[in-house]
Amino acid sequence: MSLHLLVIEGNTREDREAYRAGLGMTASEAYAATLTKIAPDAACEICFPADEGAQLPDAAGLEAYDGVAMTGSALNLYDGGPAIARQIELARAVFASRVPFFGSCWGLQVASAAAGGDVVRNPKGREVGFARNIWPTGAGRSHPLLSGRRGAFDAPCVHLDIVAPPPRGARVLAANAMCAVQAAEISFAGGMFWGVQYHPEYSLREIAAILGRRASTLTHEGFFADETAARAYVGDLMALDAAPERREIGWRLALGDDVLDPLKRRTELINFLDRWVRPAKSARGRG
Repeated sequence: MSLHLLVIEGNTREDREAYRAGLGMTASEAYAATLTKIAPDAACEICFPADEGAQLPDAAGLEAYDGVAMTGSALNLYDGGPAIARQIELARAVFASRVPFFGSCWGLQVASAAAGGDVVRNPKGREVGFARNIWPTGAGRSHPLLSGRRGAFDAPCVHLDIVAPPPRGARVLAANAMCAVQAAEISFAGGMFWGVQYHPEYSLREIAAILGRRASTLTHEGFFADETAARAYVGDLMALDAAPERREIGWRLALGDDVLDPLKRRTELINFLDRWVRPAKSARGRG
C-alpha cells in the first residue's frame, strides 16, 4: 500500500541554503529521506510556505495526500510576519482536510498556534543536542504515538521556544524538566495532529551539522568551554553516525539505544505512519 506524503518545510529560502551548506540537503529533503527509509513505498512531495508566492494546497488539495509532516525551522513564531502567517494558515488547512498530520519542533509550535495555543521563549533556556529524560504523561502512556517508548527516554532536539499554554483540545503526551509539552495530540477544526518538540527524524549527522553551524553561539551560551570543545563534540557525533557500534563514544556522550538505534530513535514517525496514516488510508478506500 503505497503512501503519498507531503512534507512542509518550515524554513525560509535563506535558512534552507544554510542548512544545505552544513548537511548537503535541506531540512525537508532530510525529513523526506527519513520517511522513505521507514516506508520505502512512500512518495514525498515538499512545499515551502515561508516563500512569498508559494503555491500551497488548500484543504481540498490536501485530501490527495495520505499524510502531512512539518519540519523544524530557524524562525520564531512570536516574531510574526507573512512567512509565519502563511504556515499557520496552511496548518489550519491541514486540520480542516482531516488528513493525518505530524510535526517536529516547529511543526508542533505551528500546529499549536493554528489551534489557538501560544508559543514563547523557554524561560529555562535552550534545549539542544538531546532532550534528556522525557517521560510520557498518563495520556501518553497509552497513546499510539509513543507506543514502544520506555518510561523515560532521550531524543535529538534543538529548540529555544516552547508551547505554553497548549491550545484547547490538546492532550499533552510527554514532558521533561526543560519543557512541559514534549509531545501532544491536538484536535482542531475536525482534524487532528500528533507532534513532538524533539526531532525523531534527525540522524546523528544532522544533529552534528546543526551544532557545528552554531558552535560559536553554543560556546557563548556555555554549552561548550570553547569552540575546540564544540568541534570535538561534533566530531564524536559524526564518528558515531558513521559507526554506531563505537560504544565508547556513546558512553562518553551518555547516549543510549533510544538515540543510537535508528528504529528506536524514529519511534514516533514509525507510529505515525503505521498506527495512523496506513489505517486512515485504508479507511478512506485508498488502499
